Amino acid sequence: MDGIIGPRLSLVDAPHAVVIGSGFGGLAAAVRLGAKGYRVTVVEKLHAPGGRAYTWHQDGFTFDAGPTILTAPHLFDELWDLCDRQLSDEISIRSIDPFYRIRFDDGTVFEAHADDNKTRAEIAKFAPEDVAGFDRFQKASRAIFEAAYTKLADEPFHELSTLLKAAPDMLRLGGVRSVYAKVSDYFTNEKLRIAFSFHPLFIGGDPFAATSYYCLISHLERVWGVHYAIGGTGALVRGLADLIESQGNQLRCNTEVDEILTESGRATGVRLKSGEVIACDLVVSNAEIGWTYSQLLRNTKRRVWTDARVARADYSMSLFVWYFGTRRQYLDCYHHTIVLGPRYRGLLKDIFRKKVLAEDFSLYLHRPTANDPSLAPEGCDTFYVLAPVPHLDSGTDWENMAAPFRDRIAQRLEETVLPGLRQEVVSERIMTPLDFQQRLLSTKGAAFGLEPKLLQSAWFRPHNISADVEGLYLVGAGTHPGAGVPSVLSSAKVVDKLIPEAALWSRKASV
Repeated sequence: MDGIIGPRLSLVDAPHAVVIGSGFGGLAAAVRLGAKGYRVTVVEKLHAPGGRAYTWHQDGFTFDAGPTILTAPHLFDELWDLCDRQLSDEISIRSIDPFYRIRFDDGTVFEAHADDNKTRAEIAKFAPEDVAGFDRFQKASRAIFEAAYTKLADEPFHELSTLLKAAPDMLRLGGVRSVYAKVSDYFTNEKLRIAFSFHPLFIGGDPFAATSYYCLISHLERVWGVHYAIGGTGALVRGLADLIESQGNQLRCNTEVDEILTESGRATGVRLKSGEVIACDLVVSNAEIGWTYSQLLRNTKRRVWTDARVARADYSMSLFVWYFGTRRQYLDCYHHTIVLGPRYRGLLKDIFRKKVLAEDFSLYLHRPTANDPSLAPEGCDTFYVLAPVPHLDSGTDWENMAAPFRDRIAQRLEETVLPGLRQEVVSERIMTPLDFQQRLLSTKGAAFGLEPKLLQSAWFRPHNISADVEGLYLVGAGTHPGAGVPSVLSSAKVVDKLIPEAALWSRKASV
């Protein structure tokens, strides 16, 4: 995919919006703006769309680079509906149950099921006395979901009054406590505390620091289930790119933005690395938050997100990801498997607080060919395994550490769920925190932008409408409501509510 995707249809009378970056947030924002009547140009640094949801094709294997778990597919349905099309006619989204398997270090396994009775049976294997706690936790998780997700996930949160309105619920529901602390109120068994508290790691958070509002993820899974897309996550990326084309708008790849241009405190366009200037009426940035403010606005005076504030913010952990294809199939390996190491609290402290690369690790293993054999040659399997690691403040020399770290992970997988793995690998590639920094332009190589803890969530997070530059809007993991596919898509819904219809914008500009 090289150059411009989509026809150059004439929309000369419409206000022009430039979207920087084609992750799910940028693509969703572009579709929503197109539905409002804007002329939209999406500019993407990489040679194909997707951002963190980029797709590699190698040796007959298809590797989804980033998100693999879909928990709110109706958010994609909404985007197709805006274009008078139906998602199910074009992409098959299928549910999966159990959601995932958690393998503890001693070899015991917990399965998270959609059916509450099956989950109760799993809990009873570990601690029968905690079954009642599960029921109480589900009630608490539902209450948090209704207060934090249903009411706030797609609502603008840039005004202090919104925070003040939400504060009573936050205090009532224990939002000032951590996820792990909240979970511990309902489970006495340590393995179950781990099984019901690890979810913030999916969005770059430390379960011991992330606000207990993220307990809502447990209920979110149960409301809409866990799904996967046939053809991989990349099928959704390609589908969104096609929606943008169908609206007569453009997606320009191999096109890196050097600077957001401003005049009298207002965004007026972007200058590309090539020197080309694209004038526009508004800018939506799906670039990482730190990069947007410290680099793309480096020549613009800022009073809120200054360079100093960007530098002192707390960023999420990073990831080491090993993508590999095998010449055989591992039929006993589940679609989503979490392989835990010997430590939980200590490992997370090393990653998030001490920022040191530990000798041990915990792993998330993705085998999409368990349900979609099209992602590998016949008789083969496609995998990726990721290990949470500290971001680049750790000082780890990843150019020299990548290979030995990969070898340690391979050995661990051989010892647990993939026997004889190393002799079966026929295709592979590696992604380290350096790739997040250099390829995805992520501050400190953080995989999820700002760390989702209490004072970096909701109103305290960078707002979807910039406080520094008029006409600049923000989508993606670093802004409200946060990381994860549902949140990123919801950030585009927030921006949709903040930006008027194209006709109204035109009248506003002419006044």
